[in-house]
Amino acid sequence: MSDGESVVTPAASWLAEGRRVATATVVNTWRSAPRPVGSQMAVNDSGQFVGSVSGGCVESTVIQACQDLLRKGEPRSLEFGVSNERAWEVGLACGGQIEVWVAEAEPAVLARLARVRGERSPVAVLIDLSTGAQRVVEPEDASELPSELRSGLEQALRDDQSRAVEDGGRRWFLHVFNPPARIVIVGAVHLAQILAPLASLSGFEVIVVDPRTSFASADRFPGVALDLRWPGAAFADIGLDRRTAVAALSHDPKLDDPALASALDSDCFYIGALGGRKSREGRRVRLGELGIDDDQLERIHGPIGLDIGARTPAEIALAILAQIIDRLRKPVAS
Repeated sequence: MSDGESVVTPAASWLAEGRRVATATVVNTWRSAPRPVGSQMAVNDSGQFVGSVSGGCVESTVIQACQDLLRKGEPRSLEFGVSNERAWEVGLACGGQIEVWVAEAEPAVLARLARVRGERSPVAVLIDLSTGAQRVVEPEDASELPSELRSGLEQALRDDQSRAVEDGGRRWFLHVFNPPARIVIVGAVHLAQILAPLASLSGFEVIVVDPRTSFASADRFPGVALDLRWPGAAFADIGLDRRTAVAALSHDPKLDDPALASALDSDCFYIGALGGRKSREGRRVRLGELGIDDDQLERIHGPIGLDIGARTPAEIALAILAQIIDRLRKPVAS
């Protein structure tokens, strides 16, 4: 999920109110930069702002540049160096440099971006860093792009990483807005009570699926989305896509098995199930009887979580989240 995503909604709201809006986007970094490529800030013509491009060390200068742009300027690139001394104040071991692109927000681009995002479709904003022209591109638009941009778009969306690309002697920036990564937890058990807030703090959307209302209650899961249906019905509406992880934690075949069967029939990036070797063998037999072959069954991580020697529920939750992040960021290796 792009850091720029958080500014889209407020920026669109400001535009709807008739305000003008400028955006500042980190398009390149060197060494230990304060914020990653794709980080974004939006500033309106009254000086209100959201987002961050530097963790605080150059924000005031960028805000001023955005306001100058809205008064009389053209899109432009700004470069900032973060000194070693200042780096300590923003949590870095050493300094670095960032390149920030400042431009006026385009209502049509934001409107299309918001629409596509609502459909959980991967999308990127393509910015010409020579002219400032920008457009929204979806995967199906790739065939219309020159070869370097096409391969850059495919890689950026696959890696979930915004990037600058050169093509035809010009620099372009591909600002990735993948659907938010999410974790669907099956079983509102004690372990889920720990994993859910931990995953939320790590930036995941979290949904807990369990038809047992005594388990799946707002008191036990404050602020967490709960689905009180059986997994088959819940998953049909949730839609398991390539940005979804499924963690079956109920340790009850009546819940876990149908959830795993549905997950295996999807392209979700991670499937894990709680239980030791004996539980795993029993699960393989039951799912095999449902027609699920051995290759599909190998997609299930069980015992769930990275092997870090976890013992307590909190340690197990941490191991599960670490394995999910590992598969999200390194889908082929590991």
